[in-house]
Amino acid sequence: MEKLRHNKMVSRVAWATAGSLLFAAGVNIIILPLKLYNGTFLGIAQLIRTFLVDYLQIEALAGINLDGIIFWLLNVPLFYLAWTVLGKSFFFLSVYTTTVETLFMTFIPIPAQPIIDDYLTACIIGGLVAGFGTGLILRGGSSGGGQDTLGMVCAKKWPSFSVGKVSIIMNIFVYGICLMIFDIEITVYSLIYATVMAMTCDHVHVQNISMSVMIFTKKEGVEQAVIKEMRRGVTEWNGKGSYTKEDSKVFVVMISKYERNEITRIVHEIDPHAFMIFTEGAQAVGNFEKRLAD
Repeated sequence: MEKLRHNKMVSRVAWATAGSLLFAAGVNIIILPLKLYNGTFLGIAQLIRTFLVDYLQIEALAGINLDGIIFWLLNVPLFYLAWTVLGKSFFFLSVYTTTVETLFMTFIPIPAQPIIDDYLTACIIGGLVAGFGTGLILRGGSSGGGQDTLGMVCAKKWPSFSVGKVSIIMNIFVYGICLMIFDIEITVYSLIYATVMAMTCDHVHVQNISMSVMIFTKKEGVEQAVIKEMRRGVTEWNGKGSYTKEDSKVFVVMISKYERNEITRIVHEIDPHAFMIFTEGAQAVGNFEKRLAD
């Protein structure tokens, strides 16, 4: 059990590191050379940096992007939410991920000239890369801070929420400010980028996706294994094959898409011939625990 926990933590750290690198690369290499703005907390960090550098004339060190440092400082209050709502494991991973993400954003060089000149193309590619990175972080059970932590807290309390939806809501506030300060073209393209990133994040972050599972088996103990190992409720029916006329058990379980491989392993260890039906995108109302981190 201890080895399993260790391997799981190593896997989460790997997801977090890879996701942070992708996110920072998408932002620094593709988005920032075009002077576009992120939404949510990183967008707020960019606005603060613009105010400090352009208006207060505070010079940043050469090769250092202040956005990441300001972003980390803005996350300090959110670390408390991670600790109290999402648990200690998520808290430590969140601090690690936010710190690594900050380091990547601070030291990955921003090209002097855009590598993609077309704004729309850059918004789409940058949004896909950054959103995929954010999704990997969340898929590993961590958070890149900011809207990720806030979104997961909201999704934990209100299952209809997702990280992507919270990001879009916050973007309205951030880009409203951008619209008043900057050129409307910059604001519109920044909004396109943020929307693509949020949609990509929600598709990669499979804990957001609920699935219903129907299990058909003649073996005993399948339901108890699912209850014990996955801590999921199981509804049981008595069934009979129309062709064979043999009795069987039918179990229905609600899970997140992230748990699909786990429940498949559990069932097939007991009954390799069990028949399973997965329905993606099922909606659950009532006592269903949406597990975004554990």
